[in-house]
Amino acid sequence: MSGFEPVRLEHASRLINHGPTVLVTSAHGGRRNVMAAAWSMPVEFTPPRIAVVIDKHTFTRELVAASGAFGLCLPGLALADLTYSVGQHSGRDGDKFARYGIEATSGPVLGVPLVERGCAAWLECRLIPERHTEDAYDTCFAEVVAAAADPRVFANGRWVFNDQNSDLQTIHHLGAGNFVRSAGMVQARAL
Repeated sequence: MSGFEPVRLEHASRLINHGPTVLVTSAHGGRRNVMAAAWSMPVEFTPPRIAVVIDKHTFTRELVAASGAFGLCLPGLALADLTYSVGQHSGRDGDKFARYGIEATSGPVLGVPLVERGCAAWLECRLIPERHTEDAYDTCFAEVVAAAADPRVFANGRWVFNDQNSDLQTIHHLGAGNFVRSAGMVQARAL
């Protein structure tokens, strides 16, 4: 992988516990897609499990259900325009990877498309089938089977946001195409 370093699975939840906007990647039967999602979170530590909201009527959800896998990629500030754009169009209208010139690499465990360029990290996820919720809810649960991050922004199991890595700092969607980035870290002290 291009400069990304593996993240120990025990630290995988730290990649999304601060609520960043994510790119959800999926593929099945020669088709692939990428969409933006503002709602994702860790739900278990061991094994690491996450939840992400993927509308059940989307092309992404169709591919995820068929393949049983997806990727969560954490775009940095440099990808704010791209993140907004992939959230505005359906993958049913054509391959968004091709449309926007997004380079993808295959995940090491499940082979899902993953985005590294301009992203801070990624998680490769295996869908946990929830038969009683598949038709009723948009929330998907998954086990993280692999994770990696750019060491300029995530190292030794911790985020490092500073002036030298602002383009890789994760973004958070506020609505209507407005984002804020993670920055201004403060080290708390026990009282």
